[in-house]
Amino acid sequence: MASPSDRAPLAEQVEELLAPGGPLPVSAAGDPVLRRGTEPYDGQLAPALLARFVEALRITMHAAPGVGLAAPQVGVPLRIAVIEDPAPVPEEVAVARGRVPQPFRVLVNPVYEPVGTARAAFFEGCLSVPGWQAVVARPASVRLTGADEHGHRVDEVFTGWPARIVQHETDHLDGTLYLDRAELRSLSSNAAMADRWTQPTPATAAEALGFELP
Repeated sequence: MASPSDRAPLAEQVEELLAPGGPLPVSAAGDPVLRRGTEPYDGQLAPALLARFVEALRITMHAAPGVGLAAPQVGVPLRIAVIEDPAPVPEEVAVARGRVPQPFRVLVNPVYEPVGTARAAFFEGCLSVPGWQAVVARPASVRLTGADEHGHRVDEVFTGWPARIVQHETDHLDGTLYLDRAELRSLSSNAAMADRWTQPTPATAAEALGFELP
């Protein structure tokens, strides 16, 4: 399927993107759309079209599957992302990573700032970097401000794994991939992850691969 024209107004781009129905194609690293950043959402999409776009993001995220998806990952340079995490992991992993279920949420014009100085490092993956994961050290707690899809203000503190998700997705809106923040010595294929690095924390990987954790 052809990508929406960069020269078309955003509403036309989104209408064209949604026309086939079903999950949307996800842009992979190397596509300039992932590096250009986004423009703040300010009514560029009519309410009905915004609702359809949000639903398409949800469907695409579930189909991947993933726990978050940002508009530029499907070629739309708007400051919109969705998150949802049922947290289907063993209790030991959930405790170590602070991973708790998150309901489906829409983030419009999100911005985050660290809360405190604590940092946490864990393996991360990305739908736009398929087949690979790497350790990323991030603030353990962040304050996220912005709005939801209905225009209601969001001002919330996230900790643990939810904090990691909102940072990852907000970074996408700024043209940043997780690899830009990663410890590259930790870069591992999904197969290597499954064989070697499924421990609750990346301490074993750090020792074996020769990188430091915060």
